Amino acid sequence: MITKMFIMSTLLSISGIISAQTEAGGISSKMLQNIEREKIESATDKALRNAIAGNAIDDLTKNQENQSVLDTHFSIETPVQNIMDQKSSGRCWMFSGLNVLRSNFALSDPQHRTVEFSQDYLFFWDQLEKANLMLQGVLDCADKPMDDTRVEFFFKNPISDGGTFCGIADLAEKYGLAPKNVQPETFSSENTKKMASLISSKLRQYGLELRKMKNSGVKAETIRARKTEMLGTIYHILCLTLGQPVTNFTYQMRDKDGNAVGKEKNYTPKEFYQETVGGKLNGTFIMVMNDPRRPYHKTYEVEYDRHTYDGHNWKYLNLPMNEISDLAIASLKDGHKLYSSYDVGKQLDRKNGFCDTENYDYGSLLGTTFPMEKADRISTFDSGSTHAMTLTEVDLDAKGNPIKWKVENSWGADYGQKGYLIMTNRWFNEYMFRLVVDKKYIPEQLMKEFGQKPIMVMPEDPLFDEDK
Repeated sequence: MITKMFIMSTLLSISGIISAQTEAGGISSKMLQNIEREKIESATDKALRNAIAGNAIDDLTKNQENQSVLDTHFSIETPVQNIMDQKSSGRCWMFSGLNVLRSNFALSDPQHRTVEFSQDYLFFWDQLEKANLMLQGVLDCADKPMDDTRVEFFFKNPISDGGTFCGIADLAEKYGLAPKNVQPETFSSENTKKMASLISSKLRQYGLELRKMKNSGVKAETIRARKTEMLGTIYHILCLTLGQPVTNFTYQMRDKDGNAVGKEKNYTPKEFYQETVGGKLNGTFIMVMNDPRRPYHKTYEVEYDRHTYDGHNWKYLNLPMNEISDLAIASLKDGHKLYSSYDVGKQLDRKNGFCDTENYDYGSLLGTTFPMEKADRISTFDSGSTHAMTLTEVDLDAKGNPIKWKVENSWGADYGQKGYLIMTNRWFNEYMFRLVVDKKYIPEQLMKEFGQKPIMVMPEDPLFDEDK
Protein backbone atom coordinates (compact mmCIF):
# COMPACT_ATOMS: atom_id res chain seq x y z
CA MET A 1 0.00 0.00 0.00
CA ILE A 2 1.38 3.42 -0.97
CA THR A 3 1.89 5.56 2.12
CA LYS A 4 1.23 9.28 2.41
CA MET A 5 4.91 9.79 3.28
CA PHE A 6 6.01 8.04 0.06
CA ILE A 7 3.72 10.26 -2.04
CA MET A 8 5.00 13.43 -0.36
CA SER A 9 8.61 12.29 -0.85
CA THR A 10 8.02 11.62 -4.55
CA LEU A 11 6.33 14.99 -5.10
CA LEU A 12 9.17 16.81 -3.34
CA SER A 13 11.72 14.94 -5.48
CA ILE A 14 9.93 15.86 -8.72
CA SER A 15 9.55 19.45 -7.54
CA GLY A 16 13.26 19.60 -6.76
CA ILE A 17 14.22 18.36 -10.24
CA ILE A 18 11.92 20.86 -11.97
CA SER A 19 13.10 23.81 -9.88
CA ALA A 20 16.71 22.77 -10.45
CA GLN A 21 16.53 23.84 -14.10
CA THR A 22 17.51 27.37 -14.98
CA GLU A 23 14.74 29.62 -16.27
CA ALA A 24 16.12 29.42 -19.81
CA GLY A 25 16.22 25.62 -19.78
CA GLY A 26 19.93 25.19 -19.11
CA ILE A 27 21.57 22.84 -16.60
CA SER A 28 21.88 24.50 -13.21
CA SER A 29 24.23 23.25 -10.48
CA LYS A 30 21.26 21.85 -8.55
CA MET A 31 19.94 20.09 -11.65
CA LEU A 32 23.39 18.63 -12.24
CA GLN A 33 23.33 17.20 -8.70
CA ASN A 34 20.01 15.52 -9.45
CA ILE A 35 21.38 14.13 -12.74
CA GLU A 36 24.45 12.74 -11.03
CA ARG A 37 22.29 11.23 -8.28
CA GLU A 38 20.65 9.04 -10.92
CA LYS A 39 24.00 7.40 -11.56
CA ILE A 40 24.67 4.91 -8.76
CA GLU A 41 27.85 3.09 -9.70
CA SER A 42 28.07 -0.61 -9.01
CA ALA A 43 30.93 -3.05 -9.42
CA THR A 44 29.35 -4.09 -12.73
CA ASP A 45 29.36 -0.48 -13.96
CA LYS A 46 33.03 -0.16 -13.13
CA ALA A 47 33.82 -3.36 -15.03
CA LEU A 48 31.78 -2.16 -18.02
CA ARG A 49 33.51 1.24 -18.00
CA ASN A 50 36.91 -0.43 -18.02
CA ALA A 51 35.87 -2.73 -20.87
CA ILE A 52 34.38 0.05 -22.99
CA ALA A 53 37.46 2.24 -22.47
CA GLY A 54 39.68 -0.30 -24.22
CA ASN A 55 37.38 -1.95 -26.77
CA ALA A 56 35.10 -1.15 -29.67
CA ILE A 57 31.45 -1.07 -28.60
CA ASP A 58 30.49 -3.47 -31.41
CA ASP A 59 33.00 -6.05 -30.12
CA LEU A 60 31.43 -5.91 -26.66
CA THR A 61 27.82 -6.01 -27.81
CA LYS A 62 27.96 -8.74 -30.47
CA ASN A 63 25.13 -11.15 -29.77
CA GLN A 64 26.87 -14.53 -29.78
CA GLU A 65 23.55 -16.36 -29.67
CA ASN A 66 22.70 -14.79 -33.03
CA GLN A 67 25.76 -16.06 -34.90
CA SER A 68 24.02 -19.35 -35.72
CA VAL A 69 21.41 -17.41 -37.75
CA LEU A 70 23.85 -16.83 -40.64
CA ASP A 71 23.10 -19.25 -43.48
CA THR A 72 24.59 -18.95 -46.97
CA HIS A 73 22.01 -21.05 -48.86
CA PHE A 74 19.63 -19.22 -51.25
CA SER A 75 16.73 -20.76 -53.13
CA ILE A 76 16.68 -18.08 -55.87
CA GLU A 77 19.94 -16.83 -57.39
CA THR A 78 20.98 -14.66 -60.32
CA PRO A 79 24.13 -15.23 -62.43
CA VAL A 80 27.37 -14.35 -60.62
CA GLN A 81 29.48 -11.44 -61.86
CA ASN A 82 32.75 -10.05 -60.54
CA ILE A 83 32.69 -7.61 -57.60
CA MET A 84 33.47 -3.91 -58.04
CA ASP A 85 35.16 -1.50 -55.59
CA GLN A 86 34.11 2.15 -55.31
CA LYS A 87 37.11 2.86 -53.05
CA SER A 88 36.92 6.20 -51.14
CA SER A 89 34.06 7.65 -53.15
CA GLY A 90 30.31 8.03 -52.84
CA ARG A 91 29.49 6.42 -56.18
CA CYS A 92 27.64 3.33 -54.90
CA TRP A 93 24.55 4.37 -56.93
CA MET A 94 26.63 4.29 -60.11
CA PHE A 95 28.26 0.95 -59.32
CA SER A 96 24.90 -0.61 -58.46
CA GLY A 97 23.18 0.85 -61.51
CA LEU A 98 25.93 -0.23 -63.91
CA ASN A 99 25.97 -3.68 -62.26
CA VAL A 100 22.30 -4.02 -63.20
CA LEU A 101 22.96 -2.90 -66.79
CA ARG A 102 25.88 -5.28 -67.34
CA SER A 103 23.88 -8.13 -65.82
CA ASN A 104 20.93 -7.41 -68.13
CA PHE A 105 23.29 -7.37 -71.13
CA ALA A 106 24.85 -10.71 -70.18
CA LEU A 107 21.39 -12.28 -69.73
CA SER A 108 19.97 -11.05 -73.03
CA ASP A 109 22.98 -11.33 -75.36
CA PRO A 110 22.72 -14.44 -77.59
CA GLN A 111 26.52 -14.50 -77.97
CA HIS A 112 26.98 -14.63 -74.17
CA ARG A 113 29.17 -11.54 -74.16
CA THR A 114 29.96 -9.63 -70.96
CA VAL A 115 31.11 -6.11 -70.29
CA GLU A 116 32.35 -3.92 -67.47
CA PHE A 117 31.32 -0.29 -67.82
CA SER A 118 33.60 2.63 -66.97
CA GLN A 119 32.47 4.39 -63.81
CA ASP A 120 35.05 7.11 -64.43
CA TYR A 121 33.52 7.97 -67.83
CA LEU A 122 29.99 8.41 -66.54
CA PHE A 123 31.18 10.10 -63.34
CA PHE A 124 32.86 12.83 -65.42
CA TRP A 125 29.54 13.78 -67.01
CA ASP A 126 27.71 13.41 -63.71
CA GLN A 127 29.99 16.00 -62.09
CA LEU A 128 29.75 18.44 -65.00
CA GLU A 129 25.96 18.12 -65.13
CA LYS A 130 25.64 18.61 -61.37
CA ALA A 131 27.78 21.74 -61.63
CA ASN A 132 25.39 23.11 -64.25
CA LEU A 133 22.38 22.10 -62.15
CA MET A 134 23.77 24.06 -59.21
CA LEU A 135 24.56 27.20 -61.23
CA GLN A 136 21.23 27.19 -63.05
CA GLY A 137 19.39 26.48 -59.81
CA VAL A 138 21.06 29.52 -58.25
CA LEU A 139 19.91 31.61 -61.21
CA ASP A 140 16.37 30.26 -60.92
CA CYS A 141 16.29 31.37 -57.27
CA ALA A 142 18.24 34.61 -57.66
CA ASP A 143 15.26 36.73 -56.53
CA LYS A 144 15.15 34.89 -53.20
CA PRO A 145 17.28 35.88 -50.17
CA MET A 146 20.45 33.98 -49.34
CA ASP A 147 18.83 32.38 -46.29
CA ASP A 148 15.93 30.99 -48.34
CA THR A 149 15.71 27.19 -47.97
CA ARG A 150 16.10 26.52 -51.69
CA VAL A 151 19.05 28.91 -52.09
CA GLU A 152 20.75 27.33 -49.10
CA PHE A 153 20.16 23.90 -50.65
CA PHE A 154 22.30 24.80 -53.67
CA PHE A 155 25.08 26.57 -51.80
CA LYS A 156 25.30 24.01 -49.01
CA ASN A 157 25.77 21.07 -51.40
CA PRO A 158 26.87 22.51 -54.75
CA ILE A 159 28.11 19.13 -55.96
CA SER A 160 28.31 15.58 -54.65
CA ASP A 161 29.23 12.13 -55.89
CA GLY A 162 26.05 10.54 -54.50
CA GLY A 163 22.94 9.79 -56.52
CA THR A 164 20.23 7.33 -57.54
CA PHE A 165 19.43 5.07 -60.50
CA CYS A 166 17.54 7.97 -62.12
CA GLY A 167 20.95 9.54 -62.72
CA ILE A 168 22.18 6.42 -64.53
CA ALA A 169 19.21 6.63 -66.90
CA ASP A 170 19.58 10.34 -67.70
CA LEU A 171 23.37 10.34 -68.00
CA ALA A 172 23.76 7.13 -70.01
CA GLU A 173 21.05 8.12 -72.48
CA LYS A 174 22.64 11.54 -72.98
CA TYR A 175 26.35 10.66 -73.06
CA GLY A 176 26.47 6.92 -73.71
CA LEU A 177 28.75 4.43 -71.97
CA ALA A 178 32.33 3.23 -72.29
CA PRO A 179 34.13 0.03 -71.23
CA LYS A 180 36.16 0.18 -68.04
CA ASN A 181 39.47 -0.68 -69.69
CA VAL A 182 38.98 2.13 -72.23
CA GLN A 183 38.55 4.77 -69.53
CA PRO A 184 39.87 3.34 -66.24
CA GLU A 185 39.66 4.84 -62.77
CA THR A 186 41.97 7.65 -61.62
CA PHE A 187 43.11 8.54 -58.13
CA SER A 188 40.49 11.31 -57.93
CA SER A 189 37.64 9.10 -59.14
CA GLU A 190 38.47 6.64 -56.37
CA ASN A 191 39.25 9.36 -53.80
CA THR A 192 36.76 12.13 -54.49
CA LYS A 193 36.94 14.26 -51.34
CA LYS A 194 39.58 16.82 -52.38
CA MET A 195 38.33 17.20 -55.94
CA ALA A 196 34.76 17.72 -54.68
CA SER A 197 35.91 20.28 -52.12
CA LEU A 198 37.77 22.36 -54.72
CA ILE A 199 34.95 22.24 -57.27
CA SER A 200 32.42 23.11 -54.54
CA SER A 201 34.41 26.22 -53.59
CA LYS A 202 34.56 27.30 -57.22
CA LEU A 203 30.83 26.75 -57.71
CA ARG A 204 29.96 28.78 -54.62
CA GLN A 205 32.08 31.63 -55.95
CA TYR A 206 30.43 31.34 -59.37
CA GLY A 207 26.96 31.10 -57.83
CA LEU A 208 27.39 34.41 -56.01
CA GLU A 209 28.61 36.05 -59.20
CA LEU A 210 25.63 34.82 -61.21
CA ARG A 211 23.18 36.00 -58.52
CA LYS A 212 24.69 39.48 -58.62
CA MET A 213 24.57 39.56 -62.42
CA LYS A 214 20.91 38.58 -62.58
CA ASN A 215 19.85 40.88 -59.74
CA SER A 216 21.75 43.76 -61.41
CA GLY A 217 19.69 43.41 -64.57
CA VAL A 218 22.41 41.90 -66.78
CA LYS A 219 20.98 40.52 -70.05
CA ALA A 220 20.11 36.83 -70.12
CA GLU A 221 22.44 36.06 -73.05
CA THR A 222 25.37 37.67 -71.21
CA ILE A 223 24.63 35.56 -68.14
CA ARG A 224 24.42 32.40 -70.26
CA ALA A 225 27.76 33.20 -71.85
CA ARG A 226 29.36 33.74 -68.45
CA LYS A 227 27.87 30.50 -67.11
CA THR A 228 29.34 28.68 -70.10
CA GLU A 229 32.79 30.12 -69.28
CA MET A 230 32.39 28.95 -65.68
CA LEU A 231 31.49 25.45 -66.78
CA GLY A 232 34.53 25.50 -69.05
CA THR A 233 36.69 25.93 -65.95
CA ILE A 234 34.90 23.04 -64.22
CA TYR A 235 35.34 20.91 -67.33
CA HIS A 236 39.07 21.66 -67.30
CA ILE A 237 39.36 20.65 -63.62
CA LEU A 238 37.50 17.41 -64.35
CA CYS A 239 39.79 16.64 -67.29
CA LEU A 240 42.82 17.08 -65.04
CA THR A 241 41.42 14.91 -62.25
CA LEU A 242 39.30 12.28 -64.05
CA GLY A 243 40.76 12.36 -67.54
CA GLN A 244 39.10 13.69 -70.69
CA PRO A 245 36.11 11.53 -71.59
CA VAL A 246 36.64 9.28 -74.60
CA THR A 247 34.82 10.21 -77.81
CA ASN A 248 35.57 7.05 -79.82
CA PHE A 249 37.45 3.85 -79.16
CA THR A 250 38.22 0.36 -80.44
CA TYR A 251 36.93 -2.51 -78.33
CA GLN A 252 36.91 -6.30 -78.44
CA MET A 253 33.87 -7.98 -76.84
CA ARG A 254 34.56 -11.09 -74.71
CA ASP A 255 32.59 -13.79 -72.90
CA LYS A 256 32.65 -14.48 -69.15
CA ASP A 257 35.76 -16.66 -69.56
CA GLY A 258 37.67 -13.90 -71.35
CA ASN A 259 37.45 -15.41 -74.83
CA ALA A 260 37.11 -13.00 -77.74
CA VAL A 261 33.65 -12.97 -79.35
CA GLY A 262 33.22 -11.55 -82.85
CA LYS A 263 35.45 -8.89 -84.38
CA GLU A 264 37.04 -5.86 -82.79
CA LYS A 265 34.88 -2.80 -83.50
CA ASN A 266 35.07 0.97 -83.38
CA TYR A 267 32.51 2.69 -81.14
CA THR A 268 31.41 6.06 -79.92
CA PRO A 269 30.04 6.01 -76.33
CA LYS A 270 26.48 6.35 -77.67
CA GLU A 271 27.02 3.45 -80.10
CA PHE A 272 28.40 1.34 -77.26
CA TYR A 273 25.32 2.23 -75.18
CA GLN A 274 23.06 1.14 -78.03
CA GLU A 275 24.84 -2.20 -78.40
CA THR A 276 24.94 -3.03 -74.68
CA VAL A 277 21.78 -1.36 -73.31
CA GLY A 278 19.64 -0.74 -76.36
CA GLY A 279 16.91 1.90 -76.35
CA LYS A 280 15.93 4.39 -73.71
CA LEU A 281 16.17 3.48 -70.04
CA ASN A 282 13.72 6.15 -68.94
CA GLY A 283 10.23 4.74 -69.13
CA THR A 284 11.34 1.12 -68.65
CA PHE A 285 11.44 1.11 -64.82
CA ILE A 286 9.85 2.59 -61.75
CA MET A 287 11.31 3.34 -58.34
CA VAL A 288 9.41 2.17 -55.28
CA MET A 289 10.18 3.25 -51.74
CA ASN A 290 9.18 2.33 -48.22
CA ASP A 291 8.42 5.48 -46.21
CA PRO A 292 6.03 4.59 -43.35
CA ARG A 293 5.59 8.29 -42.49
CA ARG A 294 3.57 8.91 -45.63
CA PRO A 295 0.45 7.28 -47.12
CA TYR A 296 1.14 4.18 -49.18
CA HIS A 297 0.12 3.78 -52.82
CA LYS A 298 0.80 7.46 -53.49
CA THR A 299 3.42 8.81 -55.91
CA TYR A 300 5.97 11.42 -54.84
CA GLU A 301 8.52 13.53 -56.66
CA VAL A 302 11.58 15.15 -55.08
CA GLU A 303 12.02 18.70 -56.36
CA TYR A 304 15.45 19.52 -57.85
CA ASP A 305 16.70 16.02 -56.98
CA ARG A 306 18.14 14.99 -60.32
CA HIS A 307 21.54 14.68 -61.98
CA THR A 308 20.99 16.83 -65.06
CA TYR A 309 19.06 20.07 -65.22
CA ASP A 310 17.13 18.82 -68.25
CA GLY A 311 16.65 15.35 -66.76
CA HIS A 312 14.09 13.68 -64.53
CA ASN A 313 13.39 14.47 -60.89
CA TRP A 314 13.55 11.52 -58.55
CA LYS A 315 10.00 10.05 -58.58
CA TYR A 316 8.78 7.05 -56.61
CA LEU A 317 5.72 5.05 -55.54
CA ASN A 318 5.47 4.56 -51.76
CA LEU A 319 4.66 0.94 -50.86
CA PRO A 320 4.62 -1.28 -47.77
CA MET A 321 7.54 -3.66 -47.45
CA ASN A 322 5.59 -6.82 -48.28
CA GLU A 323 4.65 -5.42 -51.69
CA ILE A 324 8.21 -4.26 -52.35
CA SER A 325 9.41 -7.77 -51.49
CA ASP A 326 6.96 -9.28 -53.97
CA LEU A 327 8.33 -7.07 -56.77
CA ALA A 328 11.91 -7.98 -55.91
CA ILE A 329 11.12 -11.71 -55.83
CA ALA A 330 9.39 -11.57 -59.22
CA SER A 331 12.45 -9.96 -60.80
CA LEU A 332 14.97 -12.27 -59.12
CA LYS A 333 13.00 -15.37 -60.17
CA ASP A 334 13.46 -14.20 -63.76
CA GLY A 335 17.22 -13.82 -63.28
CA HIS A 336 17.27 -10.00 -63.11
CA LYS A 337 19.24 -8.14 -60.46
CA LEU A 338 17.87 -4.91 -59.00
CA TYR A 339 19.17 -1.54 -57.83
CA SER A 340 18.32 -1.18 -54.13
CA SER A 341 19.36 1.03 -51.22
CA TYR A 342 19.66 0.66 -47.45
CA ASP A 343 20.79 2.15 -44.16
CA VAL A 344 23.71 -0.24 -44.38
CA GLY A 345 25.56 0.78 -41.21
CA LYS A 346 22.81 -0.31 -38.84
CA GLN A 347 23.41 -3.68 -37.15
CA LEU A 348 26.03 -4.63 -39.75
CA ASP A 349 28.46 -7.39 -38.82
CA ARG A 350 31.29 -6.15 -41.03
CA LYS A 351 33.54 -9.17 -40.57
CA ASN A 352 30.90 -11.67 -41.71
CA GLY A 353 29.04 -9.39 -44.11
CA PHE A 354 25.82 -10.09 -42.21
CA CYS A 355 22.93 -7.70 -41.50
CA ASP A 356 20.41 -8.64 -38.81
CA THR A 357 18.45 -6.62 -36.25
CA GLU A 358 19.81 -8.84 -33.45
CA ASN A 359 23.52 -8.70 -34.32
CA TYR A 360 24.35 -6.30 -31.48
CA ASP A 361 22.75 -5.74 -28.08
CA TYR A 362 23.66 -2.12 -27.32
CA GLY A 363 20.90 -1.71 -24.75
CA SER A 364 22.21 -4.35 -22.34
CA LEU A 365 25.71 -2.87 -22.39
CA LEU A 366 24.55 0.72 -21.82
CA GLY A 367 21.62 -0.03 -19.51
CA THR A 368 18.94 1.47 -21.73
CA THR A 369 16.77 0.69 -24.77
CA PHE A 370 16.53 1.90 -28.40
CA PRO A 371 12.82 1.46 -29.16
CA MET A 372 12.15 3.81 -32.11
CA GLU A 373 10.27 2.35 -35.06
CA LYS A 374 11.22 2.93 -38.70
CA ALA A 375 8.99 5.99 -39.20
CA ASP A 376 10.35 7.71 -36.09
CA ARG A 377 13.93 6.91 -37.02
CA ILE A 378 13.41 8.54 -40.42
CA SER A 379 11.63 11.61 -39.00
CA THR A 380 14.41 12.27 -36.50
CA PHE A 381 17.28 11.73 -38.99
CA ASP A 382 18.28 8.59 -37.06
CA SER A 383 17.93 6.44 -40.16
CA GLY A 384 17.67 6.84 -43.91
CA SER A 385 19.02 5.49 -47.16
CA THR A 386 22.81 5.75 -47.13
CA HIS A 387 24.10 3.14 -49.58
CA ALA A 388 23.01 1.48 -52.82
CA MET A 389 23.73 -2.18 -53.54
CA THR A 390 22.65 -4.68 -56.18
CA LEU A 391 20.00 -7.13 -55.00
CA THR A 392 20.95 -10.55 -56.36
CA GLU A 393 19.40 -13.41 -54.36
CA VAL A 394 16.55 -14.33 -52.04
CA ASP A 395 15.84 -17.40 -49.92
CA LEU A 396 12.15 -18.37 -49.64
CA ASP A 397 10.39 -20.66 -47.19
CA ALA A 398 7.90 -23.37 -48.19
CA LYS A 399 5.10 -20.78 -48.43
CA GLY A 400 7.10 -18.46 -50.67
CA ASN A 401 7.90 -15.92 -47.95
CA PRO A 402 11.37 -14.35 -47.86
CA ILE A 403 13.75 -15.54 -45.14
CA LYS A 404 16.87 -13.64 -46.18
CA TRP A 405 18.36 -11.62 -49.04
CA LYS A 406 21.76 -11.23 -50.66
CA VAL A 407 23.25 -8.12 -52.26
CA GLU A 408 26.28 -7.52 -54.44
CA ASN A 409 28.22 -4.72 -52.78
CA SER A 410 30.84 -2.31 -54.18
CA TRP A 411 33.40 -2.46 -51.37
CA GLY A 412 35.71 -4.99 -53.04
CA ALA A 413 35.77 -8.79 -53.20
CA ASP A 414 37.55 -9.12 -49.84
CA TYR A 415 34.71 -7.53 -47.89
CA GLY A 416 32.06 -9.59 -46.09
CA GLN A 417 30.86 -12.68 -47.98
CA LYS A 418 33.42 -12.37 -50.82
CA GLY A 419 32.02 -8.96 -51.72
CA TYR A 420 28.39 -9.74 -50.88
CA LEU A 421 26.23 -8.96 -47.84
CA ILE A 422 23.56 -11.28 -46.46
CA MET A 423 20.58 -9.71 -44.70
CA THR A 424 17.74 -11.33 -42.80
CA ASN A 425 14.21 -10.42 -43.83
CA ARG A 426 13.56 -8.66 -40.51
CA TRP A 427 16.59 -6.42 -41.15
CA PHE A 428 15.48 -5.93 -44.77
CA ASN A 429 12.09 -4.67 -43.57
CA GLU A 430 13.63 -2.18 -41.14
CA TYR A 431 16.53 -0.76 -43.15
CA MET A 432 15.70 -1.20 -46.84
CA PHE A 433 14.31 1.92 -48.56
CA ARG A 434 14.48 2.04 -52.37
CA LEU A 435 14.10 -0.47 -55.19
CA VAL A 436 14.21 0.05 -58.95
CA VAL A 437 12.06 -2.48 -60.82
CA ASP A 438 11.59 -3.14 -64.53
CA LYS A 439 8.01 -2.31 -65.51
CA LYS A 440 7.36 -5.84 -66.76
CA TYR A 441 7.33 -7.03 -63.13
CA ILE A 442 4.91 -4.31 -61.96
CA PRO A 443 1.20 -5.26 -61.62
CA GLU A 444 -1.27 -3.14 -63.60
CA GLN A 445 -2.75 -1.52 -60.49
CA LEU A 446 0.65 -0.34 -59.25
CA MET A 447 1.45 1.08 -62.69
CA LYS A 448 -1.76 3.11 -62.48
CA GLU A 449 -0.74 4.38 -59.07
CA PHE A 450 2.72 5.33 -60.34
CA GLY A 451 0.99 7.34 -63.08
CA GLN A 452 -0.78 9.55 -60.53
CA LYS A 453 0.13 13.22 -60.43
CA PRO A 454 3.01 13.12 -57.94
CA ILE A 455 2.99 14.93 -54.63
CA MET A 456 5.99 17.27 -54.60
CA VAL A 457 8.31 16.87 -51.62
CA MET A 458 11.42 18.77 -50.61
CA PRO A 459 15.02 17.52 -51.02
CA GLU A 460 15.80 18.51 -47.41
CA ASP A 461 13.63 15.63 -46.18
CA PRO A 462 15.63 13.17 -44.03
CA LEU A 463 14.91 10.27 -46.40
CA PHE A 464 16.10 11.99 -49.56
CA ASP A 465 19.82 11.96 -49.02
CA GLU A 466 21.59 10.52 -52.06
CA ASP A 467 22.94 6.97 -52.08
CA LYS A 468 26.69 6.97 -51.48
